Amino acid sequence: MTEMHPAFTAAVADLSERHRDEVLAAYAALEHSWQPLHESQLLALRDATLRRSLQQLLHPLGRTLVKAGPHLWTSGYRDDVARELSAEVLESLPLVDRAVFVLILIHSVAIPRSQGLVDLDTWISNQPTSVEELNRYSKLPRTAVRAGLARLRASGLVQLAPDRRPNSAKSGSSSSAGASYLPGPQLARLTPAARRLLQEELILAAGADTPLAAAIRARRARPSEDGTAAPTTNRATQPTSSQAAELSAAQVTDPATDQGAEPLEATPPSIVSETSENIAPQENS
Repeated sequence: MTEMHPAFTAAVADLSERHRDEVLAAYAALEHSWQPLHESQLLALRDATLRRSLQQLLHPLGRTLVKAGPHLWTSGYRDDVARELSAEVLESLPLVDRAVFVLILIHSVAIPRSQGLVDLDTWISNQPTSVEELNRYSKLPRTAVRAGLARLRASGLVQLAPDRRPNSAKSGSSSSAGASYLPGPQLARLTPAARRLLQEELILAAGADTPLAAAIRARRARPSEDGTAAPTTNRATQPTSSQAAELSAAQVTDPATDQGAEPLEATPPSIVSETSENIAPQENS
């Protein structure tokens, strides 16, 4: 038998051989699966005791279990680890990719959520954003939008939406003319705290003068439990390193999504404000 890595030993030391194998199998599946896993697939996700051992295994690796929906599980970075990593990956996503990504979040999640079509605590959506909309509402060249979408798709941050057009319409158009995109499976790896933070950043970017945005800024300005003021987002200044750290809590990674491109963390919320000026909607002519 191959010697087990020390990081795994403590978490599975008290388990039987069968249960140890179940926990290790669940760990591998969560870390490498493209989509969240249903707990019916793995005993270590169904059983509360084994799930606790799985959480203990993930913790020293900087990871945590994330509930992605009813009976659905995945893994993501712990919030404290994500804050530490944010300074290193803040610039990992090109500005064009950030602008395209934020537009998709706005049109596929934020606007449908305001209409009651998307749950309040998720960034996964079945409301697609078309390439035509991305070109119409951005100030970006069409070639830049197309290249950004390809990179975002390769890293799992966006995905192609199913084509629901009739077959006759499909056959009469090019493969990309009717393409639409949804937020990718990487967004399922966001922890609850990261999901809330991303929602706040979109509010600050899209409605900086609204009462809700003012309430968010006021709450962040209040001292935290350790006596320090919470970081705030200020459009007039660049984020400080501490701001970038806290606002980047919504980072996730999927070791299995390297499809010819370097795996990227999910966009840190702090870049939403930085890119908002590049994606401001324009009046239709």
